[in-house]
Parts: sequence; C-alpha cells; structure tokens
Amino acid sequence: MKLLSSRALLLLAALTCGLALAAEEGTEELHVDTLVKPETCDVLSVMGDTLQIHYTGKLMDGKVIDTSLSRDPLVVELGKRTVITGLEQSLVGVCAGQKIKATIPAHLAYGKKGYPPTIPGDAALEFEVEVISVSQQTPWQKMVNDVFPVVCLALVPTLLGLVGLYLYKKANAQKQGKKKAKDKKSKKK
Repeated sequence: MKLLSSRALLLLAALTCGLALAAEEGTEELHVDTLVKPETCDVLSVMGDTLQIHYTGKLMDGKVIDTSLSRDPLVVELGKRTVITGLEQSLVGVCAGQKIKATIPAHLAYGKKGYPPTIPGDAALEFEVEVISVSQQTPWQKMVNDVFPVVCLALVPTLLGLVGLYLYKKANAQKQGKKKAKDKKSKKK
C-alpha cells in the first residue's frame, strides 16, 4: 500500500510539474485577439504591405508605455522590422478597420535587456491596435523587395571576382614588364 501511494504521489508531482511548464510555455507565445472586425474584409495584410495603425502599448500591469493616439498614425511596412517582432507578426492577416489586442512575450518584444527606463527586462507587452489602412505592395515594390536582394547577393561575388581578376592581371603585367627590362639590360652587356 505504501509503495502504491508513493508511486501515486510521484505521478501527481510529475503531472503538476508538467502542467506548470505548459502554463509557463504558454506565456512564450504570441496571442492575438480580434476586438473589432469590419463586415467586409477584402484585403488581408501580408509581408511587404504598408499599414497605417494607431496603437497603445502597455506592460502587463496596465502601465501605458507608448501610444500613437495623440499623433499621426504609425506607418509600418511589414517585413522591414520597423516595429518589434511580435507586433509585426500580429499585423499579418489583418484588414483596414480591424482592431486587435496582441499579447507579446518578452523574446518577441525587447528581450532580457528591456528598454530602460520604460520597459524592464523580460517584460511581456500588450498592444491594442487599430488598423487604419492597408496598402498592398505594387508589383514594382514586390520585385524590389524579393528580387533585388537576391540580385545584390549574386553581384557581390561577381564583383569581387572581377576585382580579383583585374588585380591578378595587373600583378602579372608588372612581373612581365620587370622581366623584359631585365632581359634588355642583360642583352646590352
């Protein structure tokens, strides 16, 4: 009987630790709740789109850290990292007129260091966001955002190779010139 109760106690302890870890991991994920969604939502935002938003950012205790309500809307181009990662991720798949509440874990916000003195280290944040407008990227913007970086990456090794070839030929030409000058001196003797 004693052995059975200690096994049950051990199983109960393991289960409790597992639940505690699962609850802790839950705070490590981005949670987005839709507060208001317009009746028609024709265009959903995707990476590369430009959004105009109003936001209010708070610590989890409710202390406001920043708001755009007294200013012009913030312009966010998704994929350009102009806002914290968690906020950018929460803005993918929204439409104009939509209001969301995003609970952002520390690692998707300001991390271990925080943003002193306003935001302490390891602070989860909560943002209420109203999407004013969504502007889809034009085909030209899409090409610049998608193709241009790849082309640049291809050009760098090509340019380095051309510079190397130029320097190699120049170095060999100087050796040839010195060799010819040496041959002329030896013929004069």
